[in-house]
This record gives sequence, structure tokens and C-alpha cells, in this order.
Amino acid sequence: MIKLTKSAVSAAGLAVAVVSTCAIAQTYPSKPVRLVVPFVAGGPTDIQGRMLGEKLGQRLGQQFIIDNRGGANGNIGMELTAKAPPDGYTLVIATVGTWAVNPSLYKSMPYDPVRDFAPVMQVSSSPGVLVVHPSVPAKNVKELIALARAKPGKLDYGSSGVGGFGHISGALFCLMTKTEMVHIPYKSSAPSLTDLIAGQIQVLFNNAISTVPFIKSGQTRALAVTSLKRMAALPDLATIDELGVKGYDNSSWSAVAAPAGTPREIVARLNSELNAILRLPDVMEKNASFGADAVGGTPEQFGDYLKSEIGKFARVVKEAKISAQ
Repeated sequence: MIKLTKSAVSAAGLAVAVVSTCAIAQTYPSKPVRLVVPFVAGGPTDIQGRMLGEKLGQRLGQQFIIDNRGGANGNIGMELTAKAPPDGYTLVIATVGTWAVNPSLYKSMPYDPVRDFAPVMQVSSSPGVLVVHPSVPAKNVKELIALARAKPGKLDYGSSGVGGFGHISGALFCLMTKTEMVHIPYKSSAPSLTDLIAGQIQVLFNNAISTVPFIKSGQTRALAVTSLKRMAALPDLATIDELGVKGYDNSSWSAVAAPAGTPREIVARLNSELNAILRLPDVMEKNASFGADAVGGTPEQFGDYLKSEIGKFARVVKEAKISAQ
């Protein structure tokens, strides 16, 4: 009879586990995969998720089913994913708000953005634009800052809602420039843009794709881009950072993740496929139509970026005294 030492038994067990994990990764996926979108159908995250899901299905030979779970500013869909089995058959595509802003915005969160997820990849980054109504005398960022300082609390800026991209962008701008503007929350970005054009509000930090047509028509005046990088659609429009507010950077971004504990080999395969998908000409064209830049990269890169974004927005939310109602 052959006796095995404890170390030999442990090594054998580890070898079996490695072989088993590799086998799972090689056969993955063997059934349909659920891709959770924590927002209602029809929005930019939903459109992007459906595009990526279709491409993943074509490349991996299984259907990627979009599961829209809107509500609570994205928290419902994120919680659903966090509590799903970590087997690679539930994924989520979500935004900067659900990943990095909500944890500071809400007093009680049903998930931890770092502990409860296995990062797969940051998918895209979309810069916003700072625009004003043509009646506003400020012709550039420097003049807007001077106007806001001369008339504290007299300029209104709109957003898609408390904690949304426009709200956080405006709060960050006010904090960094030591100015005071009044935040006017709307139910979505569309009515805030409508009211800006009508002159009901004076300032708006908004997504580029819906705002560019009104910049080009002269119905709004563009002052700057909110990211550190200029936009291809408006190459002559400088960034807020370039125009003197050094370090100002806020973009709307999206990313894909799985529940924490998902096998690393499955995460690596999804990451590889998504990186390849982002390089496809039709996907690049579609992203450009959204005003988005493809990001890609490794799971580790997204994990590090996420932690830095959580820290940045925690400071903004605290200093601006923002809270969800």
C-alpha cells in the first residue's frame, strides 16, 4: 500500500483543481450567458451592452441574453450580479455612476464595487462638454469662472439628476474653481438640454453625443471638454484642464465585470474577446457615433482605475455635500 504525505495530497488536489478550472475555461460558455444592464432599455449603456453581447455570442457560440434591471440609479442590477453564482454565466455592464459614484452617494449600499466583483475590462470612455446659453456673457472658461465669482449662486446648471454625470461634473468644477452655481436636477439629460436651449438655465455639463448638434447649430455655446483628452467631433474645443483648471477630468465610462470568485481563466477569456471586439471596424464606428472612445486593457488595469475613481468621487460627494434622496 502506498502512503501519500500531506504535501503530496495537497499537490495532487491542486493539480486536479487547476485541470478542472482549465477544462471549464476551455468549454466556456456551454450555455447562454446573462449580461445584466442595470438601466432600462434604449439608453446608451443598453445599446452598448446589446452590441457587445451580440459580438460575444458570435465569437463564443452561445447567446448572450440582455437582462435590463433598471432602478435605484443602477443599484438593483449591480446587486443582482454581485449575488449571482460566480461561474461566468452572469455578467454586468455598468457605468461610472454605479461603479464609482453610488458608493459615496448612498448611505447604505447593497454591494461593494471592489469586493463583490471580478473586473473584466473597462469598455469605453465618453467625454462631456461644458456649454452655456448664448445669452451668458462668458465666452470662455476663464470668463465663466469670473462671472460665477462675481455673482455667486446666480447661475443655474442642470443635470440628469442627483449624482448624475452633469451634477458631479458641475460640483467638481465649482469645488476646483471655488465658485458657487445652483444645481437644477432633471429626470434625464434631455429636458435639461431643452431648458438650456430655452434659456431657463444658463450652464450645462452634458454628454457629447446629444449636445454636439446644438453646438454646431449655435443654440448653445461650447466652452470646453470635460475630459483630459479633446474630442474627435470637436477637435478645436479645448479641455477644462487646458484652459486653466489643472487636473479637471470627468468622463462617463462603462465597464464589464463578473461576480467575485469567477474563475480567472473565464475572466481572461472574456477580456481577450472583448479587446478583440473593440478593434472591429463596425464596433469602432458605433462607439464613435456615441462620442465614445474604446478603452480595453486588462482586468487589473480596470481594477486599479476603479479604485482611483472611487476615491476621486468620494471626495467630490463629501465636499459638495451631495446625497441621494
